[in-house]
Amino acid sequence: MNYIRNSVKVIVDMYNCTVSFYIMDPNDPLLAMYNHAFPGVFKNLSELSAHLKAHLRYPQDMFGIQAAEYETFHMVDPQVFYNREDLWVAPQDKCDGAVAAMDPYYILMKLPGSQQLEYLTMTPFTPQKRDNMIACLAARCDLPDYGRMLFYELPKDKLIFGPNQISAMIDQSTTNWQQLTLWDQKGSGVIRGKLIVIPIENSFLDVVPLYLKAEGTNFPQLKRVIVATGDKVVKEPTLDEAQVSLFGTTPGQSAPTPGKQAFGQAPLSKATRDQVTAQLADAQKLSTHLNSSWRIRHNRLGTQGQMQMKPNKLRVPGIAFRLGSANCITIRSSLFGNSRSQNQGAPIAFPDHSD
Repeated sequence: MNYIRNSVKVIVDMYNCTVSFYIMDPNDPLLAMYNHAFPGVFKNLSELSAHLKAHLRYPQDMFGIQAAEYETFHMVDPQVFYNREDLWVAPQDKCDGAVAAMDPYYILMKLPGSQQLEYLTMTPFTPQKRDNMIACLAARCDLPDYGRMLFYELPKDKLIFGPNQISAMIDQSTTNWQQLTLWDQKGSGVIRGKLIVIPIENSFLDVVPLYLKAEGTNFPQLKRVIVATGDKVVKEPTLDEAQVSLFGTTPGQSAPTPGKQAFGQAPLSKATRDQVTAQLADAQKLSTHLNSSWRIRHNRLGTQGQMQMKPNKLRVPGIAFRLGSANCITIRSSLFGNSRSQNQGAPIAFPDHSD
């Protein structure tokens, strides 16, 4: 390949199928020639609406080519470059039973020294014939820094586990495989998603999703999230719960006050927690059914129809649920003696205490 540029963004209107071309790199000589040959076809980027600019992404294919070239050309010493003494490669990752080189992926993260989340495309590197992580390359996607490359080289005197080593740690975890073996029986199969390396402050968080798919269907469901940092690996139903298992709190939350429980009650037994969790799951299914029935009835009335919907009260032994506005469920339980609100469909977690 002799020439590759990210010069034009093409926008297709899905309603009328019109196609618009916007100039990203006005210094591209080939684009200048096409613009001269077809005047009026290419528009300035300033004409693109702000809400579409927010969706501009650095192309993964182009970033992958640049990253592959940088695996060799990061060496600036002629002797080291000639002998290929510091050659890097893309890490190996196990996904859905197959081992292959990791592809670049998009990620939301805070750059060092910044308090704002940014959208980037990123890929890690490992030394040739070794599995530890040695560097990361990223490209920014948000304007006005669109296309700016960021390179982070890790200290060589510290061992930082690479994706292949993290995958091996997950495979060696007996707790993980006990449940996976039960799931991966006749009638269902476990799909292991792609590993994602997330830089967080001065460390890295490795995340692997696990999906469960029934035979004869193509509709996998997320069942567990495996999170690893350093030499610790946890597996929980959600990413937030996995972060709590690793760090004690989720990002943006403070640790509970010593001596107090999460809901301000005495510790609950495991049997009580399981009973409440099952009741909450049943109640959420009922609330989803009520909302679905309301939407069907509303659609039958049409836009001119008028209907008043009174709050629905779901009755479950031990717990009373009332549907309010904004898809919110108010929970009042005789087991807890208090109330809280939870968005529909979101998991409801309980403090983990031993019997």
